[in-house]
Order: sequence, then structure tokens, then C-alpha cells
Amino acid sequence: MAQNGSNNSVKLIGTWASPYALRAQVALHLKSVEYEYVEEADVLNSKSDLLLKANPIHKKVPVLINGDVSICESLNIVQYVDESWPSNPSILPSLPYDRAVARFWGHFVDGKLFESIDTVAGAKDDAVRMAAAGSLMENLAVLEEAFQKSSKGGGYFGGENIGFVDIACGAVVGPLSVIEAFSGVKFLRPDTTPGLLKWAERFRAHEAVKPYMPSVSEFIEFAKKKFNLE
Repeated sequence: MAQNGSNNSVKLIGTWASPYALRAQVALHLKSVEYEYVEEADVLNSKSDLLLKANPIHKKVPVLINGDVSICESLNIVQYVDESWPSNPSILPSLPYDRAVARFWGHFVDGKLFESIDTVAGAKDDAVRMAAAGSLMENLAVLEEAFQKSSKGGGYFGGENIGFVDIACGAVVGPLSVIEAFSGVKFLRPDTTPGLLKWAERFRAHEAVKPYMPSVSEFIEFAKKKFNLE
């Protein structure tokens, strides 16, 4: 049986620009969980004692602290929140197969999609960048097809309501906007990914996302500092 965390103090360690911390914030908001947010002020150069104690292996945000237990890794946190606070709305589907499919797409995003984004962002050679951009477009095309099949005419991957796959995919919205700004290439386009393009706009505007999603300009300024770009 899942632990019900409603009677424990809850903290979330994150950083404002982390697309992974965003996932945890959205999940907690959807479940109406009261928690203390702890900003890891200088996660790029220095780790707080709290973070090192809560996540001694990876030393990364986000970390959810529920009473005396710590939960690491963003999609793991989302699943934990869904199970620990079982009141509606449910984040993961109810049927085992549908839950497995949702987790598959979460792994796809964190593997294939983020790998392509990171390669485009870090490429020093034009040929490497172009190849990575092509791979990214191919992966977005796969995700577009999945959206068209799973949305069933609704605005989100699960239909009418935001769910696990939306939260997983929502982590790429900010990074995509940054590489689009620096590369001048539009990866979400009405001709190739019409569903994802409208979905991204809808996701940004959702009441469980909007308070935590930085603006495009804020993401760009953060990227400039992170990668020492002018």
C-alpha cells in the first residue's frame, strides 16, 4: 500500500530553471499538496548540505522530502506523489497497460528527446549540430504521432486532462524554446508537429504549470549564464 503523505511535512528542493523540478511542482499542484519549496540557489557551482544529505548519490534536484524519507528523480517523484496522495485527479492512468505505456513515453523523453536536445545545444561543429537537429525532429515526429493517437481529440496526451505523459513531455518545452532562439530553427511547427505545437501552448497556460514555468526570455538568460554565451 502506498504511503499517505498527507500528515507529514513536505519539502521540495529545486531550482527555478530546472525542467525536472517543474515536473514535481506540477504534480504537487495537481494534488493540492501543501509543501515548502527550497530553492537550490547555486546548483551549478555549489550544493547545499540539505541537497547532499537528501540526494547523496546524484546530488541533483529535484528532491522531494516527505517526513523522514527522500525521493529523487523527477518522474519517480511524480509517481510517488500520485500514489501517496490518491485523491483526484489521478496523474497516471488506472489500467496497468496504460500506466506502462505512460512510463514508456516518460523514458522516451528522458532518453531520446533530451539526448537530441543536449546534442544540439552543445554541438561545436555545424555538421554535428545539423545531424542532431535532424534526430531531434525525427523524435518529435514520433511524439507527434503518439499525441495524435492518445489525445483522442482532447488537448492533452491522456485526453481532456493533464497527466503523466504531459508532465514528462512538459520538461522539454523550455529547453526547446532556448535552442530555437539560439539556432533560429523552429522544431515545433504547424506543418510537422501541429498537435505538439498547440499542446505546448496549452501546457504552458495550464493553471498547474503557469506559476512555475519560466518565460522564454528567462530561460534564454539562464542558458547564456550556464554556457557562457553572449
